[in-house]
Amino acid sequence: MTKELVFGHQNPDTDAIAAAIALAYLEKQDGYDTEAVALGPVNPETQFVLDYFGVKAPRVVDHAKPETDLVMLVDHNEPQQSIADIADLTVTHVVDHHRINGFDTSKPLYYRAAPYGCCSTIITQMFSEEGVTIPKEIAGLMMSAIISDTLLLKSPTTTDVDRDALQALAEIAGVDNYEDYGVQMLKAGTNVDAKSAEELIDSDAKSFTLGGKNVRIDQINVVDLEDINKRLAEIKQAMESEAQNENYDLFLVLVTNVLTSNSELITVGEPKDVVAQAFNNQFDENDVMNLPGVVSRKKQVVPPLTTQLEANN
Repeated sequence: MTKELVFGHQNPDTDAIAAAIALAYLEKQDGYDTEAVALGPVNPETQFVLDYFGVKAPRVVDHAKPETDLVMLVDHNEPQQSIADIADLTVTHVVDHHRINGFDTSKPLYYRAAPYGCCSTIITQMFSEEGVTIPKEIAGLMMSAIISDTLLLKSPTTTDVDRDALQALAEIAGVDNYEDYGVQMLKAGTNVDAKSAEELIDSDAKSFTLGGKNVRIDQINVVDLEDINKRLAEIKQAMESEAQNENYDLFLVLVTNVLTSNSELITVGEPKDVVAQAFNNQFDENDVMNLPGVVSRKKQVVPPLTTQLEANN
C-alpha cells in the first residue's frame, strides 16, 4: 500500500501535532501505511508535551511529492493553511473541527468534522468507535491538545464531549490532576521574551479569505499582557512588513492571557473601522483593542470579522 503522510496546519500547535500522531496510529491499525509529519517546527508548549510523554517530534516537511501523492489532513481543511503542494495531492481523509472553506476534491474521501473544541476530541471518539485501545503516550498528547485548544476548558468552544474526552484521556495517560498539568503546559508556551517579533507573529498564525480580503490572524498566549505591550512597536513593525510582503489586507494578532482569559487585539492594515464594528469596540491610539473574555480565534474572532467584512464588501 502506498505511504500516506498525515499532518495538521502550517505553524502547528499542540492539537495539529497530537491529532496527526493519533490519526496516523489509528489508520495504521486499519491497514494504511501512515506517517505523522509536521508543516513546521513544534512550539515550546508542544515540545513540553512531547518531552513529558516521551514522544519524538514528527519530522518537518514542506512538500509531499515526490515522496507520496496521498495525504490525510487533521485540524484544518483550508488550502492556504496546508502543505505547499496540496493542489497536486489526493486527500483521502480529513478530520477537523473548523469551518469548511475553499476545500474540494476530485475523488470521494473520508471526511469527519464536528464543532468540538479540539480535533483530538473527534479522534478520541474514532478510537472508541473502532474499538482500538489508545496507547498511554498518545492519550497524553490528545489530552494536552484539548487543554491547549480549550484553555483548560475555559474557551467558549468547549463542549461536553471535550470535557468527557479530557477526563477519559487523563485516566489513560495516568495524569491524576490534569488541571495542575495543564497550567504547567500552558505556561511552558508563554515564554515570549525568548522569541523575536517575527517569530511571535508567525508562531500560531493562520491565513483566511474573509469578505474578499486576505486576512492573517495570529494568536500569542501569555501569562501577562505586558510581556507583549512592552514590545508593541517592534511587533507592529514586523506585522506591517509581513503584510506588505505577503499582500495581507489585514494582519491581526490576538494576545491572550491564559490565566485570566482576557485578550488584546493588535491590528495592522485596513479596514480597521470594520474590525472595530465587528467587535463593537474601539482601538486605542496604538491600534490595540481590549477584548475581555475573548480567547478563541475560531469562535470569537473569525465569525464576527467574516460577517462584518462580507457586509462591507
